[in-house]
Amino acid sequence: MTQAQARPIRLGPRSLTALTLVSAIGLAAFTWPLFAGPTSQISAHAQDAPWLFAGLLVLLVGVVGAAISESGIGAKAVAMLGVLAATGAALRPIGAGTAGIEPMFFLMVLSGRVLGPGFGFVLGAVTMFASALLTGGVGPWMPFQMLSMGWFTMGAGLLPGPDRLRGRWELLMLAVYGCVAAFAYGTLMNLAGWPFMDALTSSVAFDPHDGVDANLARFLAYCLATSLGWDLGRAAVTVVLTVTLGATVLKALRRATRRAAFETAVAFEAPLGQQARTRPLVVTEAGRRWPARRR
Repeated sequence: MTQAQARPIRLGPRSLTALTLVSAIGLAAFTWPLFAGPTSQISAHAQDAPWLFAGLLVLLVGVVGAAISESGIGAKAVAMLGVLAATGAALRPIGAGTAGIEPMFFLMVLSGRVLGPGFGFVLGAVTMFASALLTGGVGPWMPFQMLSMGWFTMGAGLLPGPDRLRGRWELLMLAVYGCVAAFAYGTLMNLAGWPFMDALTSSVAFDPHDGVDANLARFLAYCLATSLGWDLGRAAVTVVLTVTLGATVLKALRRATRRAAFETAVAFEAPLGQQARTRPLVVTEAGRRWPARRR
């Protein structure tokens, strides 16, 4: 029987509550244009919304801090988080600007699969933050990217466990998830920027005077016209890398996790020679202490 996979970061009550709160706020930040009526004051301050929603960054830092403090993350987990985040940040610029070729998504899927949803969310957010610093992509869109990548990586950790699926079936499941999640990531990031287009210059821009159905149709047209090629490239690269390199990377990550022994309890024992000479004491009714007899 397959043993349960060790988790370097587990989601406890406090971190789970913080994650649920920031996810709810983030979902509202992504989808508010579809539910804002023509007389809504939100539409009047649309130009200020990206900077206001940049406050998500503070909430994301709070979620990461709660997850780390509650799980008692050790030096080995910090080292693995740093290595994977640095690798993902270094992979992102490889295909930047080239038809959506982003190999970092493939690494995030496999890392979330092996290390669990708690580690996955922290890894996704930290990796996107590090890559933004590396590529100079810091802006009001960065918290949205961090949140989307955190969801993306966390979802891989919520898939059926390795005791149920192994080998080709596991790779097929991860490839399908990576393909769907790649399109979902692109759609979410489109929602973050689409409301701030000028409706006078584009027929697919957000119009606060239209209803939900009309704006949803505009948004779908916007996705097809602007980001479909990028999403297809991202999904294709994720699927190909998962199928071809997934088995090797999964094996390496699981071997590193076993050797790290994140959840192994540390116990201190007396030296062997001292254990042999030391015997427990027996207290008699008279109050005297005698070494117990060896049997």
